[in-house]
Amino acid sequence: MLLKYLLLWFPMVIIAIINGSIRQFLYIKFLNELAAHQLSVLSGILFFAIYIWIITGFWKIESSAQAITVGLMWLGMTIIFEFVFGHYVMGNSWEKLFADYNIFKGRLWVVVLIWTAISPFIFFKLRS
Repeated sequence: MLLKYLLLWFPMVIIAIINGSIRQFLYIKFLNELAAHQLSVLSGILFFAIYIWIITGFWKIESSAQAITVGLMWLGMTIIFEFVFGHYVMGNSWEKLFADYNIFKGRLWVVVLIWTAISPFIFFKLRS
């Protein structure tokens, strides 16, 4: 069952890329970079919520422990992907990548990570 949820994480990368594209081609036309980032965090959470709600309807999570495991697995995969892809493929500096974790400067990326970790548990409880 966990292998299934591991594979179901990969479409979340596509969702994140689409969300980032919306930020770059739409939000940034009307907002400054920080506000566009913050709106993108909100829309990303919404897009992930829709996707996760749908997949947990088709492939039921069987227990709270499994939901927590799935969430932590997705969190780890997301962080690893962000740093590996962000640095080695996109060429972003480590400093730039870590800057998105600075909530004191309005960077809200960590909220997406928290949502990624807790949403399987939340949706498991809602469906129970």
